[in-house]
Amino acid sequence: MESFSSKSLALQAEKKLLSKMAGRSVAHLFIDETSSEVLDELYRVSKEYTHSRPQAQRVIKDLIKVAVKVAVLHRSGCFSPGELALAARFRQKLHQGAKTALSFGEVAFTFEAAVLADLLTECRDMLLELVAHHLTPKSHNRIRHVFDHFSDHGLLTALYGPDFTQHLGKICDGLRKLLDEGKL
Repeated sequence: MESFSSKSLALQAEKKLLSKMAGRSVAHLFIDETSSEVLDELYRVSKEYTHSRPQAQRVIKDLIKVAVKVAVLHRSGCFSPGELALAARFRQKLHQGAKTALSFGEVAFTFEAAVLADLLTECRDMLLELVAHHLTPKSHNRIRHVFDHFSDHGLLTALYGPDFTQHLGKICDGLRKLLDEGKL
């Protein structure tokens, strides 16, 4: 007998539909205003650093797709108790990364690219483990692309350097607000 699950089919359709729609305008529907502002600023940093609009758009689009898919999986109750525990650890590590990024931005001469890069790499590995049985290899590659891009030592060094002060300030303001509201 053939196994059929309408819930599984609906979840697949929802993930596929959302991945096709992942753009700036759709991001505003699924992502709050503060997160959207941080993403816009990350786009500007990526664009200035890479000198490539398409590359910057791709990394932000991949980030949005991954965030939306993980949110859909969580909302749909697809994670096992063990995966929910891993998701909690991932969120805690992301929270730690945000606080570290803020600290480096607020306290002069404390920035260490290796520390932030290691935190982002740990987050990437946790997220890959979390979605291992739920998302396709293409989505796994998107996760790697996003985290590898933002954990690049050159990008991090540029972000905390004098040329990106305005961008860093806006990103830190957004991160602070997200932390204060308990969204990160």
